[in-house]
Amino acid sequence: MVNLNQSALNFKSEAINLLTPSRKLPLYGKRILVTAPINYASRFSEQIIKKGGLPVIMSTIETCHLLNYTELDTALRKIDTFDWILFTSRNGITAFFDRMNDLQISTSVLQNCQLCALGKDSESLLSFCGQVDLIPTESSPAGIVAELAKIPQINQQKVLIPAPEVVGLPEPDVIPNLISELQKLGIQATRIPTYITQGVDKNIYSIELNLIRQGIIDVIAFSSTAEVESFLTMVNSQNDYEHCVVACFGPYTAANAQKLGVNVSIVSKDYSSFEGFAEAIAEFFTLASR
Repeated sequence: MVNLNQSALNFKSEAINLLTPSRKLPLYGKRILVTAPINYASRFSEQIIKKGGLPVIMSTIETCHLLNYTELDTALRKIDTFDWILFTSRNGITAFFDRMNDLQISTSVLQNCQLCALGKDSESLLSFCGQVDLIPTESSPAGIVAELAKIPQINQQKVLIPAPEVVGLPEPDVIPNLISELQKLGIQATRIPTYITQGVDKNIYSIELNLIRQGIIDVIAFSSTAEVESFLTMVNSQNDYEHCVVACFGPYTAANAQKLGVNVSIVSKDYSSFEGFAEAIAEFFTLASR
């Protein structure tokens, strides 16, 4: 567990060595399909480019503002009654604080709450309110549960979970499983819809889907279960992508992809950032070339 405040954090980005010949980069010439939502896709693509890869963006899901804010607004107006706020995504953080701003609710009301974020998402949380109380060692909902289980009298705590409202797709088990595990600890957990996750119309991706069928795409990189589910609605069968290597951002997405019938070859061990995901893909091809 890492407990941090704003003054203790000092994030440094790696400098790009612009003088490295492209042929010497580990992903040189590899076309990698990025299925993450567009706001994530740009960050992931940057890491792919650093390693010489050619990102092909085909966001299979998108995140949007809620159509109905009743539940979220009610929770925000009594936010000081919660002991913890558990953010499981950067989208949840952004949508949460955007709505607080819309309602002109000061972030000072969070002083009595403990705030939790995963991995690099903590940077976003700091930028909005200058506070991060928990960054789990494992960047996953299971990691959150493991850390909270260590806290004395946690069963007396009230927890708020800003979560997506999933539209047009089967809801991944991530948030339901998190709530179930928290309840096993005796925690009173409240889930609140904060933004919408929905599939994207496959008709805008005729070119990208043809590249997949033709075997021109080397890797399909999934960063969430929802991306996998939406992707599978866009293809006819496994034959469409049988020539592609499938990569998943961490073991939980990989396990769910396998359940959906997708053969996964690459699983990032470091799933606290997209840098770790790109590194896992690069390592796969480096080992394959030996």
